[in-house]
Amino acid sequence: MVDRLKRFEVTTLVCFGILTGGALLFAMLAGEVIEGDTHALDEAILLALRRSGDLDETIGPYWLTHAVQDITSLGGVTVLSLMTMLTTAYLIISRRIKIAMFTAGSILGGWIVSTALKVIIARPRPDIVPHLVDVRDLSFPSGHAMLSAVTYLTLGALLARTQTTRATRLFMIAAALFVTLIIGLSRIFLGVHYPTDVLGGWCAGATWAVGCAMVARSFVSAKPEPQPAHPTMDDSPTNG
Repeated sequence: MVDRLKRFEVTTLVCFGILTGGALLFAMLAGEVIEGDTHALDEAILLALRRSGDLDETIGPYWLTHAVQDITSLGGVTVLSLMTMLTTAYLIISRRIKIAMFTAGSILGGWIVSTALKVIIARPRPDIVPHLVDVRDLSFPSGHAMLSAVTYLTLGALLARTQTTRATRLFMIAAALFVTLIIGLSRIFLGVHYPTDVLGGWCAGATWAVGCAMVARSFVSAKPEPQPAHPTMDDSPTNG
């Protein structure tokens, strides 16, 4: 009992540290972005990823741009919606109704927050280098970075609670972090986001995901709900 209490306290402190640290970092970064203090660094990084003689061409081998375009699609609304629906359906089939509803609600809430932050800060898209994919909305925070963090980290954290071994729990968290990382980096490489947009998206998305995980850990059960009992032959009434 004492050991379990100690582990719980350590986990809670780490999560609380990530939650507060992520929120503070996002607030500081947003302030710098609004004041324009990050523009020089953002511009230098975007230009470093393109060939000096032709800004339409990225650095690296010819196939890299196509690979990055495939990776960035993993953070699109269509893919994230499918992931969320399939995961929610799996949890419902597994009779984990409460965690299924909480997961879907957490991800939907994160998407609403992401849209609200874009509208409030209203940073235009970068025009330093040509965009290699079509974009139409505002820039800060990166929707792909934030929504992939919200979706994959939330799914990873909540699904990890349904696993019975530590190795599988760690794998789910690590996989969610890796996918979130490469999606964010793809947006910078394709020239559709400033690096600070992506960093802000990671901060906001991770903060939201950790907050949801803390709430779920305290108040939402991940255990399968018991099946209703069915009458057996011995319980059936007999005639005569």
